[in-house]
Amino acid sequence: MNHSRWNVLPPAPAEYLTGISGFPPLIAQLLYNRGLTEPSQLASFIAADERLSGDPFLLPDMPQAVSRIYRALLSGENIVIYGDFDTDGITATVLLVQGLSRLGAKVTPYLPHRLNEGHGLRISALEKLHQQGTSLVITVDCGITGLAEVKKARRLGLDIIITDHHTPLDVIPPATAVVNPKLPNSDYPFIELAGVGVAFKLFQALLQSIGKEEQLAKSLDLVALGTVADMVPLVGENRYLVKQGLKLLNTTPRLGVREMITQAGLTIGNLDTESISWVIAPRLNTTGRLGHAMPSYQLLMTDSADEAGELSRWLEQKNAERQRLTIEVVAKAREKILTEGILPILLAGDEDYPSGLIGLAAGRLAEEFYRPTVVIKIGKQISTGSCRSIPEFNLIRALNQCHQLFSRFGGHPQAAGFTLPTKNLAQLKKSLLELATSELAGVDLRPHLDIDAEIKLTDLGGDTFPTMQKLAPFGYGNSNPSFLSRGVAVIDCRAMGSNREHLKLKLRQDGTVWDGVAFRASDYLPEVVSPLDIVYNLEVDRWRGEARLRLNILDFAPATPKDGSITAGKI
Repeated sequence: MNHSRWNVLPPAPAEYLTGISGFPPLIAQLLYNRGLTEPSQLASFIAADERLSGDPFLLPDMPQAVSRIYRALLSGENIVIYGDFDTDGITATVLLVQGLSRLGAKVTPYLPHRLNEGHGLRISALEKLHQQGTSLVITVDCGITGLAEVKKARRLGLDIIITDHHTPLDVIPPATAVVNPKLPNSDYPFIELAGVGVAFKLFQALLQSIGKEEQLAKSLDLVALGTVADMVPLVGENRYLVKQGLKLLNTTPRLGVREMITQAGLTIGNLDTESISWVIAPRLNTTGRLGHAMPSYQLLMTDSADEAGELSRWLEQKNAERQRLTIEVVAKAREKILTEGILPILLAGDEDYPSGLIGLAAGRLAEEFYRPTVVIKIGKQISTGSCRSIPEFNLIRALNQCHQLFSRFGGHPQAAGFTLPTKNLAQLKKSLLELATSELAGVDLRPHLDIDAEIKLTDLGGDTFPTMQKLAPFGYGNSNPSFLSRGVAVIDCRAMGSNREHLKLKLRQDGTVWDGVAFRASDYLPEVVSPLDIVYNLEVDRWRGEARLRLNILDFAPATPKDGSITAGKI
């Protein structure tokens, strides 16, 4: 059984609370917890408006990129947008294909096949594009590590513009332009854009150059989808981009998104970041996981209601298949991990794992065991790995230290991937285990919950929830506010859901009664006692046309004195 560490964040200084006018103490505490320690930062954070948007020409090589694209436009060159097979890459591809088409470009997409080609630039693909008459390739959400590929393209006479947000290596590919806010020479004020965010800034720079910036707004729905799906921090400019994109999704969604929402049982007007994370993005990702990502691209591009309906129904079926296969892979990998013992880093490899699902499996297992996890599709000659981590272990840094073993690798501190000769697997496992054992020595390997404040259930009345929504959109880097309430009486508790896997609770404190739900927690029903200490956030429960606030319970433990140590079963 997992255990969580509960970390109640320190209270804001009294002078901070008094220095913020117009905010109740609880909301002021939430702002303080999010690093807004200067009153001058509050207005732009709350408004999440264009003040958070940076000048696109502060990004590296932007003038060169714009100049080369306009030269291609004027001379009628064939342009290819070379994307990726996840939601970030697909939305970025759609954004630039649609955007450049409106400017009169001859532009087509290229999405690599996850199973046959893998992530990033491929020499074989670039050679084929060149033979077909392409003279300019613009990458989105990839390319920053494609050193050999860009060198080959230059020898062919094929120009490459790289737009990417992944961590660059020490050597930058010799492309016509490399637009990435994470480059060492970048003057851009915000480095956490998603791939679709960088593509959006390129399009913004193109439109600024000809005075047509009003066309930008049409693309913001795509930016919201890709940004939330890629789990970049929802702070700074990402707040503005996602907030504006959600407005578009909730008022005039494109046909494909509208049909997908209908198929999934969501309601237009009620979409938020969780709708993207848990419903829309997994469906868009499904095609790339099980085959080719092009159907998801077509769904976002289509102007045909019939095509949108047909594709979204097909996608719903594929998503159900993906869910079933993921459960099978996770179970098989878990069995392998338990057989070998719980090590500081978990590695599970098999010839039968579908390579499109190993990332999902790694993520589930990293969450379950709270260890960095690597799941590997083993091939006869070449193997492919997908990694997910915990905050205490930087994956990309670890992979960098094993770089000589890989054919290619890349990613972020918490999520990464690689390909390598199968003969190197034993050495990789040995090296990663040594690194993790050293780096995680003495670390308490239990998940921890950061809690915004300890409050009473009675503190949640009045305008508390509507005021909290001013801090939205919530997501990675700006989490939904969480609270601790101690000594809460349990009036009722029972299993719910089609598989009876959730707990439904009725809770009371100081005369106030709240409904609560603890998702995927039915195994912990025997631990529910009264009174409880509970950690939770607030959510809107929409059922049969009615909307009611309830507690989304993240963790609970038998009630303890305020100064008692807390170790709780994780839900």
